[in-house]
Amino acid sequence: MNAARILAIALIVAGVLALTYGGFSYTKETQEVKLGSFELSVKNKETVDIPIWAGVGAIAAGVLLLIVRK
Repeated sequence: MNAARILAIALIVAGVLALTYGGFSYTKETQEVKLGSFELSVKNKETVDIPIWAGVGAIAAGVLLLIVRK
């Protein structure tokens, strides 16, 4: 397998995952206050939405790369 084929398959898989899940979330921990041994931290849950056009575009680019590189 050459690099172009691996990249094309990765784009297709990423596009399918983007369409299936629509985004992902992560937890960001911030340190707010530290007074001596007392420490107060806040955890914020952030969500990143992936647009539908980005998923479709990734799939199309992967398929196009597979077809052109044959």
